[in-house]
Amino acid sequence: MGLEVNNLKKNFGLKLAVDNLSFAIDKPGAFGLLGTNGAGKTTTIRMILGIIKKDTGTITWNGKEVSRKNVNFGYLPEERGIYPKTKIYNQLMYFAKLKGMKKQDADKSIKYWLKRLELEEYTYQTAEKLSKGNQQKVQFITAIMHNPELVVLDEPFSGLDPINTEMLKEVIIELIDSGKYIIMSSHQMNSIEEFCTDLVILNKGKTVLQGNLNEIKNSYKSNKMEIQALENIDKLIESLGLKIIFSKENNYEISIKNEEEGYKLYNLLAENNIKINKFELKKPSLHDIFIEKVGASK
Repeated sequence: MGLEVNNLKKNFGLKLAVDNLSFAIDKPGAFGLLGTNGAGKTTTIRMILGIIKKDTGTITWNGKEVSRKNVNFGYLPEERGIYPKTKIYNQLMYFAKLKGMKKQDADKSIKYWLKRLELEEYTYQTAEKLSKGNQQKVQFITAIMHNPELVVLDEPFSGLDPINTEMLKEVIIELIDSGKYIIMSSHQMNSIEEFCTDLVILNKGKTVLQGNLNEIKNSYKSNKMEIQALENIDKLIESLGLKIIFSKENNYEISIKNEEEGYKLYNLLAENNIKINKFELKKPSLHDIFIEKVGASK
């Protein structure tokens, strides 16, 4: 049955932070919770996890009202939540005990995840000596080391270089494959597209879009095309009245109103014996859709 959020509202004084929000995560996988700064994402997460009280609405897990007694959850907040003067192992053990883990089980899990995320050399160093990226990995361990059913990841790749980003992505895939329910909030739209099957977009506390990501994207027509040519084709593109969005070394991204415009250019290239390595009609990205929906609601 998973997680169900129905008609959720939260006011802070005169400010309505979350306005009648409803969504469900009825099967394991990743769910995207998106919005601009101040849209209500963090408030929603904190209500789901019982950190702050909701004003109205219901939040249930497998049919029961959510509480810390009936939901084993892990939370990676956007803000740093580790102690800079405390050794990594000691604070991980502290958090493990708070989550009800036995010392022997906690020790095994801590050592596994420190090795898995290549942090073993920092085991007995204080957190302040670690880079921001490695601090993020330590915080990630606190969210998953107790094997939670529901995992909430708020900007999980913050501060990570490309190598460590890929490392964390591999772990998230493993969590999804093992049947975890994951709520992911991020400003990196490509990460949401990579992991999330369903999503909701908030703006000023209101839902402006929600549903299955593939169905949402398929509801849009192609509005761009990408071409990799073996020579400069600027004049041919311009002869059809098309706009070049980006070009570099004969690689082009071109704006089109419909697919017919794309195929007209393709035929024109063929008529002129222009060789190409790539021709792709592209639907709007999640980034494009996000800008459209949030911008339209202002």
